[in-house]
Amino acid sequence: MLNYIWAIMIFIGVLYGALAGNMQAVTEAALNSAGEAVSLCISMAGIMAFWVGLMEIAETSGLVKRLTRLLSPFITFLFPKIPKGHKARDYISTNIIANILGLGWACTPAGLMAMEELANLEKERGNEGCFASNEMCTFLIINISSLQLIPVNMIAYRQQYGSVNPAAIIAPAIVATSISTLVAVIYCKIMDRKTKITGG
Repeated sequence: MLNYIWAIMIFIGVLYGALAGNMQAVTEAALNSAGEAVSLCISMAGIMAFWVGLMEIAETSGLVKRLTRLLSPFITFLFPKIPKGHKARDYISTNIIANILGLGWACTPAGLMAMEELANLEKERGNEGCFASNEMCTFLIINISSLQLIPVNMIAYRQQYGSVNPAAIIAPAIVATSISTLVAVIYCKIMDRKTKITGG
């Protein structure tokens, strides 16, 4: 759907430029934007490679496992129906840790594996079907709210476009994502309680 939206917007922009007699400006803007996109991709690739590499080192050194154990009470609070020792808990913890570090791209594989394990858990319970479980919905909402201590992507974007202090976004990001995560947790617990009351 987004592809169609972008295609329509580009078509309208080019058409308007042609009708207004500004095709030269449209062409220059397209070429400049293409150059900026390539430059941004190179910058982001370097930054993400650095942080993903650190994540791999943390995982190899056992730091991720220790952080996962620290997160265990929080995971149990959010997902009380997931058995302890289940693979889904490890993937959910890894996803949350990557999100906290601002590694949006690095947390995607763990998120996909967590969803797959949650689906397998539903099969084990005999609830295989087309509906998402409470755990799946809770994980998705928490993942979207995304508490971040270091918003790597935003810092990289600000640096790329000449910000005097790219890291100034850290404090506002912590406040905003803390509030969004808190609201997400409260919402998930309320909806989970409603589901228990209605027997859904």
